Amino acid sequence: MGAGGFVAGDVKNYPGKVTRHVVNACVLGAMGGLIFGYDLGISGGVTSMAPFLNKFFPDVYRKEALDTSTNQYCKFNDMGLTLFTSSLYLAALIASFGASYITRTWGRKRTMLLGGIIFFIGAALNAGAVDLSMLIAGRILLGVGVGFSTQSVPLYVSEMAPQKHRGAFNIVFQLAITIGIFIANLVNYLTPKIAGNQAWRYSLGGATIPAALICLSALKLDDTPNSLLEQGKAEKAREIHRKIRGLNDKEIEAEFQDLVTASEAAKQVEHPWTRILKRQYRPQLTMAVAIPFFQQLTGMNVVMFYAPVLLQSIGFENNASLLSTVITGAVNILATGVSIYGSDKSGRRSLFLSGGAVMFVFQVALAVLIGSKFGTSGDVIELPKWYAGIVVACICIFVSAFAWSWGPLGWLVPSEIFPLEIRSAGQSITVAVNMLFTFFIAQLFLAMLCHFKFGLFIFFAIFVAIMSTFIFFFLPETMNIPIEEMSRVWKQHWYWRRFMLDEDDDRRASDLMV
Repeated sequence: MGAGGFVAGDVKNYPGKVTRHVVNACVLGAMGGLIFGYDLGISGGVTSMAPFLNKFFPDVYRKEALDTSTNQYCKFNDMGLTLFTSSLYLAALIASFGASYITRTWGRKRTMLLGGIIFFIGAALNAGAVDLSMLIAGRILLGVGVGFSTQSVPLYVSEMAPQKHRGAFNIVFQLAITIGIFIANLVNYLTPKIAGNQAWRYSLGGATIPAALICLSALKLDDTPNSLLEQGKAEKAREIHRKIRGLNDKEIEAEFQDLVTASEAAKQVEHPWTRILKRQYRPQLTMAVAIPFFQQLTGMNVVMFYAPVLLQSIGFENNASLLSTVITGAVNILATGVSIYGSDKSGRRSLFLSGGAVMFVFQVALAVLIGSKFGTSGDVIELPKWYAGIVVACICIFVSAFAWSWGPLGWLVPSEIFPLEIRSAGQSITVAVNMLFTFFIAQLFLAMLCHFKFGLFIFFAIFVAIMSTFIFFFLPETMNIPIEEMSRVWKQHWYWRRFMLDEDDDRRASDLMV
């Protein structure tokens, strides 16, 4: 096995069936990914609609529609326009810290419900926006909803799923994100044909539908046994655990007692945000920061946010660019299926590394294709159809590689590596880092495109190479490891074991600060 490898050894193997209850719980819980995906897909399409630009960003509209002298790379470069997209992610970043407390004290289920309600209100505000301030206010509420949902849903699914199928069930969250993106792309393509100048209202207002779905899902769900134990509901936790595993009390006893032990230890931790800085949690904290950081620097969100704008900038007509994003959205969904199957078969590391290799190759290819036609001047030209087809094909292959690797695993791995006592705090850090760099990418991309031009793809390709190297050396395999037994993967890793203390040192470790 590679430098970051790990052999499971004597890891416990709890019994458990894939029951109807656990399937329903995980699928319904993963519907929280719909609201995140819909927004990722909808914002880029809306910002390429002329009536939307004319109403809220008239300077961009005039430059895009009337000024043919502007460099193609720079025609959409406007800080106000990027603020429309990025304000959501700044709000999600701030909300994720409050969501940590609510997830721990109120439970995963209630946090999902609250996130859905807030997202619904934000979508309604956007649909009815009459000025820029109302539009941004709606985006901020959408961000709070996303922050709450991305905090609670991955934790919920990881805690409900059986250990042998945790990867597949958790990746349903990412599948829901890709479905949300695809639906948004389809809506953006169809609404101008149906609603004309008001198409953007229908596109933005459509976010109320996935918000309503997550609310209904949360009302039907049982909370996780881990969460119920945190709330002091031991008998209810046992009942739910028995139901989701499809076993009797005797058969679930070993796993349930491990959950109880972890819960009792977690209750002794009054300040998880201080605890997470202890030396023995250094490996998990590093991954909670590094994985979402690198995920945003793959360049994938550039494609999701701004695919229509990007394609228009390199010569596609508006309808053609929107149709191309529908195609890439469909590819995104199909490729996520590879990860659902492969994460619990071939492992997390192999998917990370194979996806990184393919993304690197095709980002370099995009830089060459776009650079050879537009150079650094960005002169307006019409791409031959065959050439445009090659560009779209390269984007599709890049999207598919992300969809089987860094997309789903960027959420799965951080959600499964933390012990219960710091799990909500760890997930908050993951969400916060993800949203922070999503905000930076969303806010800076159009300016970067204007200045870096086709070299922007090389910029992201370099980070793909760096992050793949990081995974090879520093991420142990977490496939099929029980979530409450995860600490042993760090103890047997060539680098991280130096941070892991023996059980006899636990009391000393509680006072050991960084």
